[in-house]
Amino acid sequence: MTRLSSKAGTKGVPRAARERQVLAAATEEFGRHGYEATTVAAVAARVGVTKPLVHQYFGSKQDLYLACLNPIGDRLLEAIRAAMAAGDTDGPPTPLRVLHGLFTALDGQREAWFVLYDASLPPDSDAADRAAYYRGAIDDLAAIGTADLVHADGAGDPLDADALKHAWRGLCTALVRWWINHPDQTPEAMAQRCARLFAVGRGVLGTGGGDSGSPSEPSAPTS
Repeated sequence: MTRLSSKAGTKGVPRAARERQVLAAATEEFGRHGYEATTVAAVAARVGVTKPLVHQYFGSKQDLYLACLNPIGDRLLEAIRAAMAAGDTDGPPTPLRVLHGLFTALDGQREAWFVLYDASLPPDSDAADRAAYYRGAIDDLAAIGTADLVHADGAGDPLDADALKHAWRGLCTALVRWWINHPDQTPEAMAQRCARLFAVGRGVLGTGGGDSGSPSEPSAPTS
């Protein structure tokens, strides 16, 4: 990620532009280091402004976190809903569409995933409550998707879908973490990589299937 110059002053920079710089820096700080370890002073230093200015623009550290979280949560929810609604028998299966949507939504702010899934948020705080809202909404969508997959596969144990939902969340987190460490990988490249990995998984497990396991050579979204 590009580090903003510490020499950047506030004069001559419109407030809206400065706010975007602060939010970009704060999102990366929260995503990389977690809420507890992130300080407003560190965010201000990245942008080259004073700590009081950040407080003036955004309020408390918690307010700054929420200003980062809300657009991230909204963007991810929108991407997942759009991917799940775009069913097409000639296109990639739902899991690949969802992954492509997540990668696209996070492109340019990959650490944002960990702003949402931050284990260091203060319990019973507005920050924790808001993050829990977005996590719950994403889990609800994942529950629908995994239930559909398990039902299509003919599994009879209702706990299978719940187990798969938790495994899916872990898979998404692992893939995003790998993606952060490979900044040259585009969302399209990641979707294609996931398609290949899913094909390998089906080969190892000896499974085929419909939307729960696309054709033997799955296609990834191309746009």
